[in-house]
Amino acid sequence: MRAVTYARFGPPEVLQVGQAPKPAPKTREVLIRVHAATVCKEDPDMRAAPGFNGLLKPRHPILGQEFAGEVEALGPGASRFKPGDRVFGIDAFGAYAEYKCLSEEATLALMPAGLSFAEAASVPNGALTALPFLRDHGHVRRGQSVLVHGASGSVGTAAVQLACAYGAEVTGVCSTPNLELVRSLGASRVVDYTREDFTRLGHTYDIIFDAVGKLSLSQCWDRLAKDGVYLTVIPGPGVLLRGLWASLAGGRQARFAATGLRPARQKAEDLGFVRELIEAGQFRAVIDRCYPLAQVAEAHRYVQAGHKKGNVVMTID
Repeated sequence: MRAVTYARFGPPEVLQVGQAPKPAPKTREVLIRVHAATVCKEDPDMRAAPGFNGLLKPRHPILGQEFAGEVEALGPGASRFKPGDRVFGIDAFGAYAEYKCLSEEATLALMPAGLSFAEAASVPNGALTALPFLRDHGHVRRGQSVLVHGASGSVGTAAVQLACAYGAEVTGVCSTPNLELVRSLGASRVVDYTREDFTRLGHTYDIIFDAVGKLSLSQCWDRLAKDGVYLTVIPGPGVLLRGLWASLAGGRQARFAATGLRPARQKAEDLGFVRELIEAGQFRAVIDRCYPLAQVAEAHRYVQAGHKKGNVVMTID
């Protein structure tokens, strides 16, 4: 099968498109013919330097988390899906390839009706990050005021749509070129951070969600309503200490959640919930650019630059 592999850490050029052994499904696994995958912002980090994917060399030579494709075969005992099912999901590695095996109990669900493989592949990471933050830790509900900082990224575009689906009034913070995109996702107000500082506009919010981890807690604390919640994808010491204090004293709170460490079955259920929102017209995929597999290095360079809107997709076919 065709796949993108890398044998050492380094610049985008270490990614090589070539042949790799086609996997075979083991007990209770499914074999998926991958049609599309995304380049998440974490992928260039794992490619460039030692860390989560090894210290001396990559432990997993094939990167790629989000994917969409068709079930081609089942391993012994697998029954949750059947051959021909169109599925989408997320796993730690292995999506930059024509085929991928994973447990039928992994974060995998049937694709929403009417979506292309590229659109479906772009959904899981952002949605499965934003949803538990807003629903489980922010307790978002109708009538609340929610601010999403970094509203044009993968997590941010999902957060804006999810908060709107729950009936909240959403303010999105982004740069000038992305204002119309964020409005189109349902935000009732947008703030151009290159021209205005939302912390100086005098508004308070029930939830402030920093979807890119670039705000400090001190910047946001006074902009929270009396019982408001500050959420961030990248916690600093202040978030952890203030969150502990607030949980004891009541009132405003600061929270972080390791959303990727939740049980796979729970994430799969959430993916099914997002599928329902898509089919109801309350959530849509946001794609910035598409690249063929052969241009994986260019895709990594673009994502690494830090200016993508929504998601960057690679077509595997």
